[in-house]
Amino acid sequence: MKCKASREIKDPQPVTMKNGRPATQGICPVCGTKIFKIGASS
Repeated sequence: MKCKASREIKDPQPVTMKNGRPATQGICPVCGTKIFKIGASS
């Protein structure tokens, strides 16, 4: 179950979506589910 809280991403990895836009994918350090944020990673 997702905790749905805004947290720091653990093991962030830059990815590119199908339409070519940048995004960041990682894991929630508390519940362990996948986190996906659209936009360039900073």
